[in-house]
Order: sequence, then C-alpha cells, then structure tokens
Amino acid sequence: MLQSHHLVDELNKMISQDDSLGRLKDGPFRDVLNLTQEAIVLPPYVTMAVRPRPGVWEFVSVNVYELTVEQLNVTEYLKSRERLVDERISNRFVLELDFGPFSASFPRPNHSSWIGNGVQFLNRHLSSRMFRDPGSLEPLLQFLRSHEYKGHVMMINERIRSLSTLRTALSKAEDYLSKLPSDVPYSEFEYKFQEMGLERGWGDQTQNVLEMVRLLLDILQAPDPSTLETFLGRIPMVFNVVILSPHGYFGQVNVLGLPDTGGQVVYILDQVRALENEMLLRIQKQGLNISPRILVVTRLIPDSKGTTCSQHLERISGTQHSHILRVPFRTENGILHKWISRFEIWPYLEQFAVDAASEISAELQRKPDFIIGNYSDGNLVASLLAYELGVTQCNIAHALEKTKYPDSDIYWRKYEEKYHFSCQFTADLIAMNHADFIITSTYQEIAGSKESIGQYESHSAFTLPGLYRVVNGIDVFDPKFNIVSPGCDASIYFPYTETHKRLTSLHPSIQKMLFSPEQDDESIGWLIDQSKPIIFSMARLDRVKNITGLVEWYGKSTKLRELVNLVVVAGFQAAQKFNDKEEMEEIAKMHRLIEKYQLNGQMCWISSQLNRAWNGELYRYIADTRGAFVQPAFYEGFGLTVVEAMTSGLPTFATCHGGPAETIEHGISGFHVDPYHPDAATEIMVSFFEECKTNPGYWDKISAGALQRIYERFTWKNYSQRLLTLAGVYGFWKHVSNLERRETRRYLEMFYILKFRELVS
Repeated sequence: MLQSHHLVDELNKMISQDDSLGRLKDGPFRDVLNLTQEAIVLPPYVTMAVRPRPGVWEFVSVNVYELTVEQLNVTEYLKSRERLVDERISNRFVLELDFGPFSASFPRPNHSSWIGNGVQFLNRHLSSRMFRDPGSLEPLLQFLRSHEYKGHVMMINERIRSLSTLRTALSKAEDYLSKLPSDVPYSEFEYKFQEMGLERGWGDQTQNVLEMVRLLLDILQAPDPSTLETFLGRIPMVFNVVILSPHGYFGQVNVLGLPDTGGQVVYILDQVRALENEMLLRIQKQGLNISPRILVVTRLIPDSKGTTCSQHLERISGTQHSHILRVPFRTENGILHKWISRFEIWPYLEQFAVDAASEISAELQRKPDFIIGNYSDGNLVASLLAYELGVTQCNIAHALEKTKYPDSDIYWRKYEEKYHFSCQFTADLIAMNHADFIITSTYQEIAGSKESIGQYESHSAFTLPGLYRVVNGIDVFDPKFNIVSPGCDASIYFPYTETHKRLTSLHPSIQKMLFSPEQDDESIGWLIDQSKPIIFSMARLDRVKNITGLVEWYGKSTKLRELVNLVVVAGFQAAQKFNDKEEMEEIAKMHRLIEKYQLNGQMCWISSQLNRAWNGELYRYIADTRGAFVQPAFYEGFGLTVVEAMTSGLPTFATCHGGPAETIEHGISGFHVDPYHPDAATEIMVSFFEECKTNPGYWDKISAGALQRIYERFTWKNYSQRLLTLAGVYGFWKHVSNLERRETRRYLEMFYILKFRELVS
C-alpha cells in the first residue's frame, strides 16, 4: 500500500530518470495523483482512494493490464484493503458499521468551507425551521421555564404560561427599564419583575437586563441566528462542569515528562482557569449569587511516585472553585496501585465511570450541567456519564492515534499486543458519535488540508480486518464540529521583549545546563560556541514526536551545524526510568545518534523539565540567541509547544502534517517542514539562518509575524467565551429538537455492549 507522499516521490523519481516522461510532470495524471491519498497494489489492479476536496472521497480500481477503470463503493474499496492482510477475509461475512442512515434527514452543510463552523450552520438551519410559524416558538418557552438551580426558579415563573403572556411581560419590562438609569442593581426592581413573571438571571443591572429583554423580543418578533446565539450564550445554564482525563499522572507539579503526561495536562489546567474566570464573570453579569464548580476527574494512583496523584481531592492553583477529583481504577481484586499506559486502561473504564458518577454526585450534590471529555479514554467515560445523566457532552480528541500510526487499522493485529488499537478505535467511534458537539483546535484536525486528511476524517471509512468494517464512521460535515483554538498561560509564556517580566534569576541555571561541560542526570552534552543561535525542540520522547528525527537531520547537515547549535528537551537519558517500550527505544536511539554524529559540543539533550516557569524562560532565552523552535512530528493534532514558542516571539518551524500547518502561515509567522522529506526540511532551516546572517531584520520580521498570529487567533479568553456559548446553544437545540439523536445512541449502546466489552475482556 502506497501513501500519498510515496506516489508523488516515485513519480518525480521516474521523471528525473527518463526525459520522455516529462509530460507527466503537469497535466491530468499528475492532478489525479496529487489527489490520491493511498493506492493499493494487487496485480493486475491498482485501487486508489481519491480525495477531490476535504471530506469528499471517490474510489476507483484500475486494471493495468487491460487499462480499464471501474468506480467502487466504500465497501468494495475496504475489501481491497483487507486483501492486503488476508485474501480470505473479504470473502467472509463481516460486521459493517454505518452511522449514515441515522443522520440522513439531519441538516448538514455540503461545502468544505463550512466544516468546523457547526454551530453557525445549526443555528441558521434550525432557527429558520423552528420560527416558521408562531406556534413553533413553544419549545423556546418551555426551555426558559426549565431553568432552576437548587430549587430556585430562574428566568420566568409560573405567571408566564404562554407565548402571548411572555411577549406582554417583556414589553412591560422594556418600558419599565428604559425609564431607569443604566446602573440600577437588579435587586431594586426584583419584586417588580416577579410580578411580571420574570425571575433572576436576566442581568445584574438595568443595562444588562434591558439588553437581554430586547434580545428575546427580537427573537420572538423576527428571529435571526446571530441574535439567537447571543441570547443563548447569556442564559444561565452552566454552573457545574466535569472534565474527564483518566490516563497518566494528572497533577500540578512534578508530573510533566512522566509517562503519558504532557501537553494535555497543561491544556486542561489552563482551560479550567480560563473557564472558571469566564463562568464567574457571566454569573455576575446574570445577577446571580452562585459559586460555580469545575471538577477534573482523573485516576487516583496510590503508587504516585512523589506526586499528588494519590490525593483524592486537590484544589487547582489560581482558582477558587475548581478541583482535581481522583478516582481509583478498581477491579474485583481491589484497587490498581501502579501507573499503567494509556493503551492498557480500557478494561478499567466502565467501572471507573460508575465510581466517578458516585463521587461527582457526592461532591456537587447534583448532576453536572456540562461534561467535557479529553482524549480517547476521557471521551468514552464522558459518553457513559452523559448517557446516564442526560447531560450535554463535548469531546476534545487532542490526538487520535489512528492518524499517528499509518496503517494501524488494517494491520491492527500487529499492533494489538502493545497498543490495543482495536479497543481504542472502537472507543473513538462510540465517543465521537455520542457527543453533542466536538471542539478542535484547527480545521486540520477535522478535515486536514488539500494535501492530507484530518484526524476525524480518517475515521469516516476504515477496516479492522477480521473484526469489523466501518463504511460510515463519522461525517466531517456534521454540524457537531466546531473550531475553538486554545492559547497558553500568559503569565508563563510571553514575548522575550517584555524584559520587565523576564525571570532573569533562572538564567544561571539555564546557562549551566547549556554551556557547562560538567554532566549530570539532567543533561547530556554542552554547547562550546556560545555565539551561535540555538534551534530548540521540546516534546515527549516517542516515535511520532520525531525528536530523534530532528537530531538526525542536524547530525547529517554540515551547513546547519555550522550555523546553529541544537538543544532538545525530551524524556530522560536513562531508559530504566521508563516502563514505556517506545520511549525506551527512542532513548537508546538518541544515544546512538549522539555518538554516531559526534554531537558533543554542538548539542545539549536536557531531561523533561517539570517547572513550566523554567520552560517559559528557556523559550525566551533561545530567542535572545536569535534562534528558533522546531516541531518535527510526523503528525501533530494541535501543537501546544508551537503556540508557546510563537507566544515567546520565537521563529518556529513545525510539521506540515496536522494542526501546526494551520497555526503557522508559511514564510509569514513561521515555516512548515515535512518530516517525510528531511533534506528539504533541513534546507528550509539553513536558508532561514543564512538569510538572518545577511539581513538581521528578517529574524525580527518572522518573530513579529508569530506574535501577531497568536494575538489574532490563540487566547484562552476567546476560547472560554466560545466554549460556554457552544454549551448553551447545543443544550438548547438538544432540548427543543432531535439533536439528541436517540436512535444513534441506541445503536451505540448495542455496539458498546456487544463489541467493546468483548474486546476489553
């Protein structure tokens, strides 16, 4: 089976070797080949998956002997993939999963530009259908009547029983409020409002209350999607949030760099702080006296390796009302004491969900208003809890493993002992189809680009030979998809030019680690020439992150070594500190590369640093050297380190496969590199630093472009506002329409019980 880059590389190679083939360089054949994502070679047939645009696929089979072309359906194409594994498999009866019929009548856009803008499309379509006649507004009235918190009625009371009385009450309220100063507290006219049938929740003072009243009057009179979204985003709906992240060592200190513990922990902790701030602000503006709660539910690990992961309840620093709630993995033999890999946790999740439900209920004294899942395991547990509690569910993938490991579906048996992808891909299908809405950091995560497929798109059709075949797994045009880009902690990551905030007290420890020939457990190697710029990377030490690949690019390139030094922060130097086989293999490979290319004096390898403040200052210190950040992953869902580097003002080179291709505008706010073409990637870096030598202003230009890009797109404030608005909008449509998709959920329940349970056992 040939991937897209294999096909293009082979064609270019043939053209370079045979001048008579030059006409193939441009033209229809080249166009088709550029659109082909993979080709299956089973003589005399070559079967091709052609992707004219994101989310749209066509399958063809070419008989190279007879030069005939036949169009295939999805099932026929997947059978061709299965024949690569075992000729006999495709002849057997196979379980086929098809979620398409359940949403055949459900509205969805058909143009790729709408992908990731689900809530705008949903509001436009459903609001036009809902508001066609006066009687269809009744569900909106019932939705407003349903709002209460701990027995206290909000928005409207029993005096308002019909749409006509609602309109009358709102008109009276508008007339009354327009005569008051704009800053009169709600408490001064609360009793007057109650007489009209209106309760707390409209606002804290005259101006905010009047805005809400007029928004609803506009909706009742002449509804439009934008007004509806604004109104729903301001209704008091979300006070208790539960965030699921079971795997790894989830803590606030001394955990980063431990197995399965990295960017997701940082993301969630920053997310929680931003969400709590936004919730407090909204509750205040709504005129309510309610303390919100956020619980991050994760696994309690009794053997916690000096971390707080054995602590049941831990308040999150920088918050007033948010905590980490830890629940142990429990079996019939008792509590599991040791850490286990994220690939091994599937048998424990159902019981974990049951236990977590009890713990959440005890802590909140009510069910949550909103549940957010993270990664495959957290999304599955979120699905189980949301199904049981009837709560709005949001999924965040972070990274879907199927995209990170090419061919991990058809060769799943080869990976099964180590990764258990059969469980993970099944869990992903269940969770993404169960969620009310899904947020991603970029368009790339959903539907990729013209050249490459997205994480979710890769789940639209695939096969696990001998297990089941997915002919319609997820539709990237589904309006449940929304792009909500995160930021990074502005107190830790800020531009290198903001000298008054710089942590200069950390510079001696950074300089010692980079330039001192004295070796310790924290670092290997040192930099002799301190005048050179530094290229820098920081990530987990696993195959997909490709840190060893970057070291090899550097080792092979005489030009790059002449221009810059190399610093990597990744993993530990001693393989015995890890239980993860893949990381142990990468550690051994790193040692071999340092020895092979004689990198001492030009490269420094630093162990993963647990102190985020130190990491933040390291980015800025690298910027002081006029260096750059490199993210060389084979695939990256989002790339939080890319945002951290750009926020620090550091020119950044990042993989073109995944989210960073969208984060960075090539040549303006950074550069794209292709890890599958290392020589070309190295040349891009060499060209940049050569240009900077002759034109120092070029470095400043790219640095400024990076900062501008961050300010426009990637802040936690924008993120939290958008996420809470989405929770309100999807909660509303779930209440008043068939957005709940009960038929799909019954299908998923059967799939879970009959297939997933069998796999994890």
